[in-house]
Amino acid sequence: MRVVSLLPSATDIIAELGLLDRLVGISEDCNWPAEVKQKPLVARTKIDVSTLTSAEIDALVTESASESHSLYAVDAELMAELRPDLVITQDLCEVCAVSSGDLATACPIGVEVFSMNPRTLGDVIESVVTLADRLGVHERGVAVADEMRSAIADVRGAVEGLDRPRVFVAEWMDPPYGSGHWLPEMVEAAGGTNLLSRPGEYSFATTWETVLGQEPDLVVVAACGFSLDEALERAGELRLPVRTVVVDGDAHFSRPAPRLAVGVRQLAHLLHPEAVANPAAPFAELPLGVAAV
Repeated sequence: MRVVSLLPSATDIIAELGLLDRLVGISEDCNWPAEVKQKPLVARTKIDVSTLTSAEIDALVTESASESHSLYAVDAELMAELRPDLVITQDLCEVCAVSSGDLATACPIGVEVFSMNPRTLGDVIESVVTLADRLGVHERGVAVADEMRSAIADVRGAVEGLDRPRVFVAEWMDPPYGSGHWLPEMVEAAGGTNLLSRPGEYSFATTWETVLGQEPDLVVVAACGFSLDEALERAGELRLPVRTVVVDGDAHFSRPAPRLAVGVRQLAHLLHPEAVANPAAPFAELPLGVAAV
């Protein structure tokens, strides 16, 4: 089976299943593991956001969503050349990754489009099995899903009975976005009390004043789609009067794939270092400030 993945989380899962040899094309955002970067790029972002501020990126994304304009361009000619049997996409967020709507005129006739849209932590784990089934490797999918469940259960056990610090996870910085989907469950599994959001819901814009009004013990900046270094470039000047940690949101928090289990362990280490060891996931602590931004 020849597969084109336009969804970074699906590419992650395919790698965990040991099926990278079936992958014949990817989107620009598919960046793990390193060898996938050698695959042909079928979809690219239309706008270079590297020079934009966080506020400018948010305005661009908001405008694109409100006007139903995609931020991605799909190479229909290359898609035809690659002759995929299966194209993987999503419909959860039209501006975060290529959606099925972007493929209306880009897929060869007869090609199956497989959309993945998990919203909760349980959905993410089940999506591993669902994709494995579609690729004909059910047992591998069950094994990867069981590893995720086991890793998260180990963390839950390690923090059981401990105090639960109050945590706000910011999926964006300017303006701050409250975490959505599976992230509230990750905080709870890690032994924290999640603030301002509920499992399965969409992320939402708020203000730092509102966040600080919730009296968090920890603010975690897990910028959607950004690595630690990229997030630090935009959050480096953020100064809050509460412990603030920047993490690799792209790898361990915003991408619904097996590495979310590493994110749960990292959160638990940040909250309960005496009970949970550092999983060797990168993070950086920002200096304390004296007032809200």
